[in-house]
Amino acid sequence: MDAVSVASMMSAMQQAKLQDQVGTAVMRKALDVQESTAQALLSALPQVPQQAPVSASNPPNLGNSVNVFA
Repeated sequence: MDAVSVASMMSAMQQAKLQDQVGTAVMRKALDVQESTAQALLSALPQVPQQAPVSASNPPNLGNSVNVFA
């Protein structure tokens, strides 16, 4: 190998490393934006009032048997 080919190979390797670093930085920024958007959407949701258990509001005879005859 001559010095020119070694230098061009080193240059190509450095460029590939830089492209990887830029790609990683862009991906991290996209994840940060996605996280902040999700947090904004969750904070915009209205609060759901606490409800009594479903069984407490049903009559005592409701839900005690299952009709399996078809």
